[in-house]
Amino acid sequence: MPHTQLLAGSSAFAALIWWVVPAAGLIGAIGYVIWVSKFKTKFESETSRSVGQFQRFQESFRDVPADEKPESDTSL
Repeated sequence: MPHTQLLAGSSAFAALIWWVVPAAGLIGAIGYVIWVSKFKTKFESETSRSVGQFQRFQESFRDVPADEKPESDTSL
């Protein structure tokens, strides 16, 4: 029996694929939702901490008051 006839004539294999692929997708989706809900607070706290650090970093480049500005060196 040729190889192509074996695959084309295997309706049991085709039916199995139509059940296995969606079942694997469903199990994966449920697992992802559980994983995200379990670790959501950890990721949120790390994100807000990171955003706070980035905002402090940005503010370090804002204009400095005139009395605190270093004099520019133009002797290059």
